[in-house]
Amino acid sequence: MRPASDRQRGRMSFYEHIFLARQDLAQAQIETLSEAFAKIVEEGGGRVVKTELWGLRTIAYRIAKNRKAHYVMLAIDAPGTAIHELERQVSLNEDVIRFLTIKVDAIDTEPSAMMRRDRDREGGREGRGGEGRGDRDGRDRDRGGDRDRGGDRDRGAPRPDRAPAPAPAPQMMEA
Repeated sequence: MRPASDRQRGRMSFYEHIFLARQDLAQAQIETLSEAFAKIVEEGGGRVVKTELWGLRTIAYRIAKNRKAHYVMLAIDAPGTAIHELERQVSLNEDVIRFLTIKVDAIDTEPSAMMRRDRDREGGREGRGGEGRGDRDGRDRDRGGDRDRGGDRDRGAPRPDRAPAPAPAPQMMEA
C-alpha cells in the first residue's frame, strides 16, 4: 500500500477567501492588506495561488456605515490551521467589514467571472456582434428609450389627470 500524500490525508485544501474592505481606503492600502493576509497564509504552511482585486463596488445594503466596499479574492492552497488563523486575523482587522472563506475542489487558474466581466466592460465590446449594446439594437439601457418617465412633476402637487381627493367628513364629538 502506498503512503497517502498530504492532500489525500486532508492536510492541504483549496480555499477561496473573499473580503470586503472599507470604501475610504486607497488602492495601495488594499494591496498592502491582501499582502499581509497572504503572509499569514504562508506562515501557516500554505500559499496564495491567485489574488484578484475586484475594485470598489456598491454593496446591497449598508454595512458599518459603508455603501461601497473594495472586493478582494484570494485563491489559497493551505492547511485548515492556516485558514483558521487567517480568519482570526481578518476578523480583528478594522478595515475589513465582511469576509467569506469557502472550500473548493480545485483552484481555477483562469480569471474569475468578476474579472472577466470587468474586462468586457473595459474592452469596448468589439467582439460582441455589432455596434454599442450588441443584441439590444441600440436601445437605451433602461429599455425605455426616450420615453418620459414623469421626472419633472412636483411630487407634492396633485396629478393633473386626477380629480382632487374629497374632503374628510366632519366628526361629531360628544360632550
